[in-house]
Amino acid sequence: MTIPGGRWCQTGFDGGSAGILAAMRIAITGATGNVGTALARALAADGRHELVGIARRPPPPGLLSNFVAADVARDDLREAFAGADAVVHLAWEIQPSRRRGRLAETNVRGTARVIQAAADAGAGCFVAASSIGTYAPGPKDRAVDESWPTSGIATSTYSVHKAMIERQLDEAEERYPGIRIVRLRPALIFQRSAATEQRRLFGGPFIPGALLRSGRLPILPDVEGLRFQAVHAADVADAYRRAITHPQARGAYNVAADPVLDLPLIAGARHARTARIPRGLARRAFAAAYAAHLHPSEPSWLDLALETPLIDASRIRRELAWEPRHSALEAIAELLDGIADGAGGTTPPLAGDSVGRRLREVYGGIGTRSPGVPRRAS
Repeated sequence: MTIPGGRWCQTGFDGGSAGILAAMRIAITGATGNVGTALARALAADGRHELVGIARRPPPPGLLSNFVAADVARDDLREAFAGADAVVHLAWEIQPSRRRGRLAETNVRGTARVIQAAADAGAGCFVAASSIGTYAPGPKDRAVDESWPTSGIATSTYSVHKAMIERQLDEAEERYPGIRIVRLRPALIFQRSAATEQRRLFGGPFIPGALLRSGRLPILPDVEGLRFQAVHAADVADAYRRAITHPQARGAYNVAADPVLDLPLIAGARHARTARIPRGLARRAFAAAYAAHLHPSEPSWLDLALETPLIDASRIRRELAWEPRHSALEAIAELLDGIADGAGGTTPPLAGDSVGRRLREVYGGIGTRSPGVPRRAS
């Protein structure tokens, strides 16, 4: 069936899941990252889809049907998206945090290029990775739905960029009414195979991994007012799978697992105690460590954690029958245990830990460039 402004592949229905589209050609940007690899595994398990991965660095053999090496901010994406029924945009850069122009080139300009290329290719479905971080400051004592303002947290580069791509998606919905546009807004996403990548991106080379094992860390800092949500990467991948293949999925969906997390809850699960720290003191310490190049994360990441609202995932549960298989505590336990073990995945961005890798992070300039392989020239 063809609809104005986009191609819709519907070669039949899965007899066990009424209303689910089958046999799709799906192009995935950022296919070698945390969510990209989890999504590729979830879609490959369906056994019906042709998967085209787009990334700057190669995937492991057998994960994808086809792979196109490309930088979404620079390269021609026509080959990658040719014949695609759905495009899933996951490509995003968090580092180098001190080169904001570079981040905007990938995150904002790159998203605009991906949207245009998907429309030019005639894709019938476009699914984008938004985030809980797109929301304006909100409550921590109740959960908000998808109608909460998406103006972001002004001090956070990540949040501002997510808010900007929300505006791009708004414009795309008006310009291309024939394309079914979906945006997922997940909470923090964890899995064991991405633990070392997240340690590199957010914690840096001086994080003492061994202390993160359960029972090893005697005291966990409890920042005043810090409450947040998490979800396992496999459950986020299932949410993307449902958004791609369900013909009625459209608009925004929050994605989060229970329970809501705070430091006392995590400390109890890790057999540790907590020490309360005022948020002002925590931010000054965070900023001082960042200024001294002791870790790669802007202090605005703490602002993001303290100011973003809690989100209600009722819509995706109700409309797409999504249910997480992992609790938020299980997801963060995988992260912490994975950091302690130096765990990684089978793609370059998810490479496991080693002394040599940590030394390269230090000598490369913490927060001044992306960890790992340099940016590919176009």
